[in-house]
Amino acid sequence: MATLEIKDLHVSVDAGDGAREILKGVDLTVKQGETHAIMGPNGSGKSTLAYSIAGHPRYHVTKGSVTLDGEDVLAMTVDERARAGLFLAMQYPVEVPGVSVSNFLRTAVTSIEGEAPKLRTWVKDLNAAFENLSIDPSFKERSVNEGFSGGEKKRFEVLQLELLKPKVAILDETDSGLDVDALKVVSAGVNRVREAGTTGTLLITHYTRILRYIKPEHVHVFVGGRFVEEGGPELADTLEAEGYDKWVKGAGPAKVDT
Repeated sequence: MATLEIKDLHVSVDAGDGAREILKGVDLTVKQGETHAIMGPNGSGKSTLAYSIAGHPRYHVTKGSVTLDGEDVLAMTVDERARAGLFLAMQYPVEVPGVSVSNFLRTAVTSIEGEAPKLRTWVKDLNAAFENLSIDPSFKERSVNEGFSGGEKKRFEVLQLELLKPKVAILDETDSGLDVDALKVVSAGVNRVREAGTTGTLLITHYTRILRYIKPEHVHVFVGGRFVEEGGPELADTLEAEGYDKWVKGAGPAKVDT
């Protein structure tokens, strides 16, 4: 069973007045087939956690460990982490001019699987993924994310998730900027991956609305660079009713959450 294990993770970023600690001792285990929702206010450090796991160079791990199936993730380069089975759906997906969507996707799948997919199977899978996420087939020949709307970028992130089938998927505010219809389509895509039972999902969000469509087994409240409460789906209902105030008081924000 694939397992992502984070132990006592401390992460800092360089600021104008020196290094500033953002994550202050994070412990989390995500197993294959599980869905964990991480919820917290702006500035709590949720995105810092996502980017630190993925290997963003801005974030410096000062203490702790991250392992995937016992292998040291922090010792891996960014591309090695992806090939090992980690996937990050970014909060703000970047544009890649000059690289077509179809070439990008086939290259990514080839890198993960170690060999190019058979053309007939690939075309069938690609067409099905585009149809499932209601993405215009003409987007295959467009440059990656270039000229895409916010909602189209988020759909394309989930399309990558469906095709790459990672061991652990980190979805950083995939619901942000989506209207109700797009939210339903994106959530359905995430659920198709979850139902296969081969991917552990780490869902980072501010709001409970996406949890109406994607049901987590575990909900974690993240404030001030650490987890301050953990529970089941009922915890999300508490957050919907009461907000984060009772946890924020006395904790303070982590200051940087990009």
